[in-house]
Amino acid sequence: MELIERAGGGDPPEPGGRPGQGPRGFVPQKEIVYNKLLPYAERLDAESDLQLAQIKSNLGRAVQLQELWPGGLFWTRKLSTYIRLYGRKFSKEDHVLFIKLLYELVSIPKLEISMMQGFARLLINLLKKKELLSRDDLELPWRPLYDMVERILYSKTEHLGLNWFPNSVENVLKTLVKSCRPYFPVDATAEMLEEWRPLMCPFDVTMQKAITYFEIFLPTSLPPELHHKGFKLWFDELIGLWVSVQNLPQWEGQLVNLFARLATDNIGYIDWDPYVPKIFTRILRSLNLPVGSSQVLVPRFLTNAYDIGHAVIWITAMMGGPSKLVQKHLAGLFNSITSFYHPSNNGRWLNKLMKLLQRLPNSVVRRLHRERYKKPSWLTPVPDSHKLTDQDVTDFVQCIIQPVLLAMFSKTGSLEAAQALQNLALMRPELVIPPVLERTYPALETLTEPHQLTATLSCVIGVARSLVSGGRWFPEGPTHMLPLLMRALPGVDPNDFSKCMITFQFIATFSTLVPLVDCSSVLQERDDLTEVERELCSATAEFEDFVLQFMDRCFGLIESSTLEQTREETETEKMTHLESLVELGLSSTFSTILTQCSKEIFMVALQKVFNFSISHIFETRVAGRMVADMCRAAVKCCPEEALKLFVPHCCSVITQLTMNDDVLNEEELDKELLWNLQLLSEITRVDGKKLLLYREQLVKILQRTLHLTCKQGYTLSCNLLHHLLRSTTLIYPTEYCSVPGGFDKPPSEYFPIKDWGKPGDLWNLGIQWHVPSSEEVSFAFYLLDSFLQPELDKLQHCGDGELEMSRDDVLQSLTIVHNCLIGSGNLLPPLKGEPVTNLVPSMVSLEETKLYTGLEYDLSRENHREAIARVIRKLLNHILDNSEDDTKSLFLIIKIVGDLLQFQGSHKHEFDSRWKSFNLVKKSMENRLHGKKQHIRALLIDRVMLQHELRTLTVEGCEYKKIHQDMIRDLLRLSTSSYSQVRNKAQQTFFAALGAYNFCCRDIIPLVLEFLRPDRQDVTQQQFKGALYCLLGNHSGVCLANLHDWDCIVQTWPAIVSSGLSQAMSLEKPSIVRLFDDLAEKIHRQYETIGLDFTIPKSCVAIAELLQQSPNPSVNQTSLSPEKIKEGLKRQQEKNADALRNYENLVNTLLDGVEQRNLPWKFEHIGIGLLSLLLRDDRVLPLRAIRFFVENLNHDAIVVRKMAISAVTGILKQLKRTHKKLTINPYEISGYPKPTQILAGDRPDNHWLHYDSKSIPRTKKEWESSCFVEKTHWGYYTWPKNMVVYAGVEEQPKLGRSREDMTEGIFRNFDDAFLPVLKPHLERLVADSHESTQRCVAEIIAGLIRGSKHWTFEKVEKLWELLCPLLRTALSNITVETYNDWGTCIATSCESRDPRKLHWLFELLLESPLSGEGGSFVDACVLTYIFMIDVSLPNTAPTTSPCIPEFTARILEKLKPLMDVDEEIQNHVMEENGIGEEDERTQGIKLLKTILKWLMASAGRSFSTAVTEQLQLLPLFFKIAPVENDNSYDELKRDAKLCLSLMSQGLLYPHQVPLVLQVLNQVREMAATTLSGLLQCNFLTMDSPMQIHFEQLCKTKLPKKRKRDPGSVGDTIPSAELVKRHAGVLGLGACVLSSPYNVPTWMPQLLMNLSAHLNDPQPIEMTVKKTLSNFRRTHHDNWQEHKQQFTDDQLLVLTDLLVSPCYYA
Repeated sequence: MELIERAGGGDPPEPGGRPGQGPRGFVPQKEIVYNKLLPYAERLDAESDLQLAQIKSNLGRAVQLQELWPGGLFWTRKLSTYIRLYGRKFSKEDHVLFIKLLYELVSIPKLEISMMQGFARLLINLLKKKELLSRDDLELPWRPLYDMVERILYSKTEHLGLNWFPNSVENVLKTLVKSCRPYFPVDATAEMLEEWRPLMCPFDVTMQKAITYFEIFLPTSLPPELHHKGFKLWFDELIGLWVSVQNLPQWEGQLVNLFARLATDNIGYIDWDPYVPKIFTRILRSLNLPVGSSQVLVPRFLTNAYDIGHAVIWITAMMGGPSKLVQKHLAGLFNSITSFYHPSNNGRWLNKLMKLLQRLPNSVVRRLHRERYKKPSWLTPVPDSHKLTDQDVTDFVQCIIQPVLLAMFSKTGSLEAAQALQNLALMRPELVIPPVLERTYPALETLTEPHQLTATLSCVIGVARSLVSGGRWFPEGPTHMLPLLMRALPGVDPNDFSKCMITFQFIATFSTLVPLVDCSSVLQERDDLTEVERELCSATAEFEDFVLQFMDRCFGLIESSTLEQTREETETEKMTHLESLVELGLSSTFSTILTQCSKEIFMVALQKVFNFSISHIFETRVAGRMVADMCRAAVKCCPEEALKLFVPHCCSVITQLTMNDDVLNEEELDKELLWNLQLLSEITRVDGKKLLLYREQLVKILQRTLHLTCKQGYTLSCNLLHHLLRSTTLIYPTEYCSVPGGFDKPPSEYFPIKDWGKPGDLWNLGIQWHVPSSEEVSFAFYLLDSFLQPELDKLQHCGDGELEMSRDDVLQSLTIVHNCLIGSGNLLPPLKGEPVTNLVPSMVSLEETKLYTGLEYDLSRENHREAIARVIRKLLNHILDNSEDDTKSLFLIIKIVGDLLQFQGSHKHEFDSRWKSFNLVKKSMENRLHGKKQHIRALLIDRVMLQHELRTLTVEGCEYKKIHQDMIRDLLRLSTSSYSQVRNKAQQTFFAALGAYNFCCRDIIPLVLEFLRPDRQDVTQQQFKGALYCLLGNHSGVCLANLHDWDCIVQTWPAIVSSGLSQAMSLEKPSIVRLFDDLAEKIHRQYETIGLDFTIPKSCVAIAELLQQSPNPSVNQTSLSPEKIKEGLKRQQEKNADALRNYENLVNTLLDGVEQRNLPWKFEHIGIGLLSLLLRDDRVLPLRAIRFFVENLNHDAIVVRKMAISAVTGILKQLKRTHKKLTINPYEISGYPKPTQILAGDRPDNHWLHYDSKSIPRTKKEWESSCFVEKTHWGYYTWPKNMVVYAGVEEQPKLGRSREDMTEGIFRNFDDAFLPVLKPHLERLVADSHESTQRCVAEIIAGLIRGSKHWTFEKVEKLWELLCPLLRTALSNITVETYNDWGTCIATSCESRDPRKLHWLFELLLESPLSGEGGSFVDACVLTYIFMIDVSLPNTAPTTSPCIPEFTARILEKLKPLMDVDEEIQNHVMEENGIGEEDERTQGIKLLKTILKWLMASAGRSFSTAVTEQLQLLPLFFKIAPVENDNSYDELKRDAKLCLSLMSQGLLYPHQVPLVLQVLNQVREMAATTLSGLLQCNFLTMDSPMQIHFEQLCKTKLPKKRKRDPGSVGDTIPSAELVKRHAGVLGLGACVLSSPYNVPTWMPQLLMNLSAHLNDPQPIEMTVKKTLSNFRRTHHDNWQEHKQQFTDDQLLVLTDLLVSPCYYA
């Protein structure tokens, strides 16, 4: 069939678009172009117009009639299906209307969460292609989204269990904001900054929130003329913040994401140069590479590291431009990390490094595509000055190629390297491909390292297209192809599975790209060829040889897997998994090769495969399948020639072998017969038109073999029938050649070499479709009449009980029926019948549209589908009543029922796997640089075919008819039958059917629940279990127990609880107990709060009217009358009332259920769990339920207590009174004007908020006149726009309720009524120092302090009189275990409270910092919090809080005695003898402990690095930090070590480096590793003075060892001389390790010097050994080259050192 002519010649303006406005009156935004290539393309416009018109009018009606469900949801679902089928095939006006309507719907405040997600996903899909709508076409407000995110992601009630959101909601919302961002109004940026700046206080959790909001909301794609209203308002401020923060708080990563986005959207408009060095340093640190011997990885850096993806985008966007700074730093970055890619290295950091390699080239290619090839759209283009030049690209490729080549062989697999190479080869093939080939040729020769082979082959597959197409950069590329192919052949190896698969993939990839045509004859005819072309022409003579050798290899593979005897004995039905993969690889590769062959080569190959298949007889399980596959591939490529050979041969053999009638009844058939049947059934899977010639022969064979007794025999015969039907009735492409029209033209007019690696041309794809002709269709019906009808008649009699059939006969008949059904699914119209009405009331039509899939149904004939359905249902009931144990027949019946309901020519799961593999192949061969769908032709044809299949599968959402109802009820009966395997299979089909028909679940639920009724006596345990499984659902389908709908939940939840009283229920059976656990778990996991309020706001209705009236295309529907709209409103109010009634009903029924007398405990728990899901924030729980939960607070079971506690917390939140608020002006209170620019920190205008012990409200009058601000972060950065605080005490609602009416909740809602009861308990608990009791007190006290927020002054004062002594006792007893609990207690009590209200607490805490009593612990906690505030953020006023420098000076004074000793500090404060006078030294050590604790805590919490002051303490820590071989466990040492690693992770500013180096002289181990790192990164260079310095140190004389008493302390303290000598050795070691993968000239001598120290005392000996073994490990891989650097003598010494000494010498 010819392709439809495109209007207007030449290249169309848009794929498939029209030049002018066609007859349809609108220009589609962007269609799916593949639809234009379908064989019935000319019908699609009318079809899509009709659907679009229906969607517009019905969606508009539904919204106007206030009907969100079912109407609104139904038609939005139809819209997303429409987009899947046709793309965005609607006018720009409609596009905008759809977006506006959905935007309004999504932002309805009380909308049920699952609807919100549905609308949001569709809206994201509509906004996806942002080039289709510019900012002029569409503007979206940002506030509704902000309110939504605030309400859902920062929900105040979710953690109390008043709202249940699904896990996916966060991603959906963030993606939604991201999609709407380009369309925010111009002034949005300023408004957002005003809204969120007040949250920016680095000491408060809200900082995180502010930055998150900035990251997801701030628009960055404004056009250049509006930049002053966009990023210029915040850029300096936020980048300043980022530069000054060192310590990777959570939000730093989010700033990076924001900057990355900003950079990409505005390439060339921002000067990043000042920040580049810092950016790269941070990225390097964020890779978290291990440096140093004993790696202390700080856990925080693992979680908060930057997202590599964003870092890569940022780097890519900054590349190019005049300064080239980024490229320089990028080269430096790769220099310093290249060694980590070496295959001998492995660790948890490797994943990140690999990701970096894979993403960077990808990102650069995308940028090049955007700058050079992309169609310009309204988005800001990159200015010419900043586009990437060719030189930039070359530099980039050169700096990254080294690590990529190393990564090829890495342990984690070479996938990332292959993807990186694919992208790099697109940019610079001449730099990338040669080194890859250099590694490939040796790998193909080696036999011992298969890993190398798989790695290199997968990389060559990645660069295949760039290699084959050559191009001007790399013209000699194609000449490598044949040598590669020939050398790869030995990889087809029956003994090594993975090698075999990668070889298949390799050969298939290359043969798809290249026509396998022998062009050597052209050399004589033409003389205008280039040198390379001549070379290629002569090389192509080898193709034939290659194809034949490949076939020989395959035959070898097949013969080695034919293990006749073992196969026959074990009777394995299936192939093993590995064999089936090899089979797939083999057949697809062979078919690719033959498709690409010239006619001559093909004929030779065909003859060869034919001879092989007739000269052997294969068993049909494994080898037979492989050979049959090869034959099928051959027949498919050229049916006329091949069928001539195969069909007559097979038919004559089969006829001959079945001449004798005895054969028909044999149980075991002749192998030759089976093999020929198998072969025949496979080769009929070809173009149906070519089969018609042989129909008489084929029908004869069927008549002869369909009724063989042997199961294997008739199954093969049924396959033949199935394939004949499919070949004649389906629509499919008949060839996949890489050039339209094949290669059969004389060389004079067609030169194949020009087509090497050529992509398919979407405009002249020339697909050859197979569309069933009338002749084929009548043949198919003839087959059905001859073979299906007789079976149906037999089964009909059997079902009526008139005919006795043996089980084997029934099975045979069913097999024939099933094969006929799946062979002709495309011909048979769907089932007809009456729809099931009244399932859901709706005022909108819910009609379905049938898609045209290429065949008109012939309605004059009887519909075989309905006949099958009738007979099968009758037979099913007959079998279930009489012989339920005939499970094999039941399995088949279940299959048939499933296919009757669903099958229209292709199966969903097959389609899914093909879609997946299509995407994989597309990825591995696509050209991202040029884009524009430049795929291989075969791939494009495949995609069109998938589009066709997608249409045949779009039957979901079918209308639910009576016949479906009957069949689903049959499935339910099977799902609750006696045999578990039958139940299992039936349930899967049952779930699939439930998902396919609209609203059928409501019809089925009551039937399932019948089996769970406690008052039924006749339910068996099998039925009970079956019903439970039906409620549970499978992992992908519907879960009946938990549909988000009141009508359903009201039935299912109470039924589950009361099923505990059913006769069939036994808690002894573990399977049933497990089922109930799964059910409860699934409901809890999937439950989302169900809405009670379904109102649609006015703004929505207005847009809906516009949509309904929009022309082009439209349906002639009158607009709605006011009466209709009134009725809609009335219905909607009824629906709200219904929902509320259902809600209260459900709560009461559940309570009735749980309170039944003899209900087993398990069900009581499930019931309480379900009740706790029903708490909501918009309705208070009914009184009865509240009483129930409060009574259960002291239930016996801890599970119940926990549920009750959380429920009561939620209830208290529901009952909280609202408090009156006032608006104030902070500037008036402080009496200072508003500052002009932003200044964070202490300012005059926020001074009145500061906590100052001189002005605390101590009396009632002062208390009531103070203005308290409960949000502690306000005013640090800026004040909010309208600032709201709580009104004074008099105006608040009275809290003291009577006693009849929990921690925080209890005191908040009920005032101090509970205090007297608690007092004695608190005093008792505080004295006990166990962890649990302390924790309990801490929780109660925190609750008390929080709850006293709105109490009057007298009450608060009374409270503190009670609490102060308690807290004093508690804090003095604090221990390491309880420190966390008390910290949390105090933090909780202060969070979001005005500190002046809690002045009692603070005064108490400040009484004793550093008093030395109570251990170092308490003091450390206090210290951290005091000094945290002394931070240098950008534009911050100097702080009036305590300052660190003076403090440090004071401490150093006290620590002096420790500094002077030149020995390691031991923790030798023997705690017991602490009674006597402590000397100053011991006191110093105690103080040091405190300081360590403080530094650790502050490194973890504050934001800037170790300041100079802290560096002065370094030498001390080094003295504590233990030597390597000292593992004694000791708190002091551990702290010191952690402290060091924390400080080393912080970034040092350049001016601090000398300071640190000076300190480092005292510590050896750590310095050494740092040194080798610095050398490697070229931070310092290796020079001789350095070597000489170390050698001098090495020669330090060691003192003679004095005899000591064995037990004296001094043993572990090394002498000063030893320390010096060790330092020298370490220094030399560092030099050796600094070049791990090569041998510089100075290396050999250094190694000799080192070896001299092998026998020194420890720790030196250990160090030398370690250095040498490291040297050996890193140089082992390339030892052959490295050997050249050493003289013979040196080599001798080395071998002695490296090889362990021989024991027998």
